[in-house]
Amino acid sequence: MHITSKGQVTIPQAIREKAGLLPGGEVDFILRGNSVLLRAATKPSRRGHAVVKHLRAHGGTRVRMSTDEIMALTRR
Repeated sequence: MHITSKGQVTIPQAIREKAGLLPGGEVDFILRGNSVLLRAATKPSRRGHAVVKHLRAHGGTRVRMSTDEIMALTRR
């Protein structure tokens, strides 16, 4: 199997299906001696959660518009 310059490989479809690896899913890499084990992630990544938390905390404090006003802007 070929590894791209970005470190990417294609997991064959049959293996993805048997392992339950779905598009958008996450995986864990485990080093065992000179081997690498790839498996479906046991817990989801927290990546992006801080951004969402920040947006939720500040979403209503900067823009004081009604839903109708926001919808009117998106329809222009």
